[in-house]
Amino acid sequence: MSKQEIPNYSVDYTWVKTKMNDGNEYDLNDPAQRRLYFNKKVGDEIAKLNEFLERDSFVAYFLAPKMAGKGTYTSMLKEVVGGDKIEHLSVGDIVRKTHSEYQEKGKNSDVYNYVKENYRGFLSIEKVFEALINRDTNKVSVPTEFVLTLIKKEIDNIGNKTIFLDGFPRKIDQISYTLYFRELINYRDVKDLFILINLPIEVINQRITGRAICPECQTSRNLKLNPTKHVCYDEECKDYYLVCDNESCSNVRMVCKEGDELGIENIKDRIIEDLKLMEQARNMYGIDKIEIYNALEKDKAYDYVDDYELTRAFCFEKDEKKGVCSRTEPFSIMDNDVEYVSLLPAPALIQLIRQLVYKLGL
Repeated sequence: MSKQEIPNYSVDYTWVKTKMNDGNEYDLNDPAQRRLYFNKKVGDEIAKLNEFLERDSFVAYFLAPKMAGKGTYTSMLKEVVGGDKIEHLSVGDIVRKTHSEYQEKGKNSDVYNYVKENYRGFLSIEKVFEALINRDTNKVSVPTEFVLTLIKKEIDNIGNKTIFLDGFPRKIDQISYTLYFRELINYRDVKDLFILINLPIEVINQRITGRAICPECQTSRNLKLNPTKHVCYDEECKDYYLVCDNESCSNVRMVCKEGDELGIENIKDRIIEDLKLMEQARNMYGIDKIEIYNALEKDKAYDYVDDYELTRAFCFEKDEKKGVCSRTEPFSIMDNDVEYVSLLPAPALIQLIRQLVYKLGL
C-alpha cells in the first residue's frame, strides 16, 4: 500500500505517560494483576468515573480502523468499572441479528413490528427490509434511518446505561447524524463524545497475517502476538505452526484463514474510509474527542511507559534436543521510516480513562 493512500501515524504524547519508576511489574494478561495495575496508576480516576456512572451516563462513538481493538478496550473498561454500567453496541452485530430474525419470522418478527412503529424515512418498510436482505449480494446500502431505528430498539432494551457505539457512524455522510443522535433515538440528554483509536496500519497487517484459527472450535490466535502453548515446526514447509490448546480439541493444527496471507490488502478500502471518517470527526464542532494511541516511537517509549506495558512479539527457533523454543521482544513496526513499539491494551485504556474523567468534568 502506498504512503499516499494511508496517512502517516503520529502521536500526541499529552495523555500517554504511565511510567511510575516504582519498581513494580504487573502481568497485564492476568485479570488480578490488571486490577492492581489500574488501581495503582489510575485508582482515583476510576473512583470518580464509578461515582459518575452510578448517577449518570454518556454516549461514546468509537472511530477506528477495522481490528483496532474497539471490543477489547470496551471489555477491559467494563472489567474496571463494572459491566452493569456500560453496554458495547456493535452496529454490525445488530444488523446481522436483525437479518437473521427477519429471515426466520418475516413480518411476524418482533423487529419488523418495532420498525413498523418507530421507523421514519423515505423508503417503505418493505424496501428497507429488502435492502437489509440484499446488502451483501448486491452491495446495497441499508438506509441510515433504518439503522438508527435498530439502534434505538437495542437501547430501549438495555435502559439508561452508558453506551459505546461501534460501527456508527460508518460512512462520511452519516457523521452529521451524531450531532443529533440522542434526539433522533429519543435518548436522554447526556454527554456524547468521539473516541478515536490511532495505530500504525502495519499493526493491523501483522494481526491479520499472523492469525491462525482452529478448524474445530474456531478459536483465533496469532503466531507472533498471541500463540498457544504448543508451537510446532513443519519440516516440509519449513515454518512454525500453532496447535490449539483448547481442552475440547485434540491437538488440532490451527490454520490460516483464506486470504489472510494478503494482510490488509483485502480491507484496504475500508481502512482508508475509516481514516477519512476519523479526520472528519476531528473537524466537527460541538462534540468532544478522545484520542487513544496504540504505539509510541521506540526512541521515546521508555520515557513514557514501563517495559511490561509493551506488546511482546514471539520469536521461535528449533532446538534438536528441546524442540521449538521461544523468546520475546517488544513488538515493533515501521511507519514512514519511523520505528514504533506497540502498547498492550491496558496502558492504552489508561489514556481513555484519564481523558474521560477530564472531558466529563470530574
